[in-house]
Amino acid sequence: MTPARTVFFGSGAFATRILDAVVAAPELDLVAVVTTPDRPAGRRGEATPTPVAAAARAAGLSLLQPERLREPGTIALIEGLAPVVGVLADYGRIVPPAILAAFPRGIVNVHPSLLPRHRGAAPIPAAILAGDPVLGVSLIELVDRLDAGPVIAATSWRAAGDERARSLEELMARAGAALLREHVGPWLAGERRARPQDEAEATLTRPLRREDGRLDPARAAVELERQVRALEGWPGTFLVSDGLRIAVLEARVVASADHDAPGRPAGSDAPRPGTLLDLEGGLGLATGEGVLALTRVQPAGGRPMTGAELLRGRPGLAGATIESPIGA
Repeated sequence: MTPARTVFFGSGAFATRILDAVVAAPELDLVAVVTTPDRPAGRRGEATPTPVAAAARAAGLSLLQPERLREPGTIALIEGLAPVVGVLADYGRIVPPAILAAFPRGIVNVHPSLLPRHRGAAPIPAAILAGDPVLGVSLIELVDRLDAGPVIAATSWRAAGDERARSLEELMARAGAALLREHVGPWLAGERRARPQDEAEATLTRPLRREDGRLDPARAAVELERQVRALEGWPGTFLVSDGLRIAVLEARVVASADHDAPGRPAGSDAPRPGTLLDLEGGLGLATGEGVLALTRVQPAGGRPMTGAELLRGRPGLAGATIESPIGA
């Protein structure tokens, strides 16, 4: 079979592993990589490429960075490449029908969830937040509805229960690359047919916002611990007490909420949710169910440190309360 002329669409770190698989696939002839433009980043506002742009430049691949896919010039440019098939992963933008129409065999999408569960922008954090017992990656045909195309293939595994966003993204990227390598050839040859998704089982995620990282003490400690793992990197998790913003980098669940708060007689009522606790030198947070030990933190303007180190430097935190999210 003659290798199919292929255009790759991707932006984020997850997509770089998929790009490697496209380059290596004998069934695919990569003619261009499409990603978003370089954006100002950091304190100096220097133009910074997406991970895919950086990888494409390093490999000497043809790189396109259109501001908008819907622009007639962009559509004409992609049509002029005479592509046969597209591969998309972690691109971050909707592909319009006019671009889809430029690919006779369509575009395949490597998505880091077991579709139809966790469609949309944040499937990896959503899986951790939900405590999904099974994780996986799907290979689908792209349609003009968000992540709703028929499934070509999927791979899955049992969750360990301690997944963190960054390491899970890497694991899913490797799994997605292997899935593409195994199935893109048979799919192109017509040997594998895609199956429709069950719309009744569909769930949708949205882009994460900075405020999503605020810990709500009314929730159970087990939910907050998942939040810390799920939102690692961006937006990160945090709490605010007496105007001090404290990033929570690592946490663990304390099984019960019967720790004695400073100055509270043993055996008295459990601390009110939102109270910061001295856990025998460590720092804890009373929640709606159980206690969350804040094992690694970073106060605003400070360095990462253990909760015990923060408490030694700020003993007044023990017994203080944290601000709840607006509307909580």
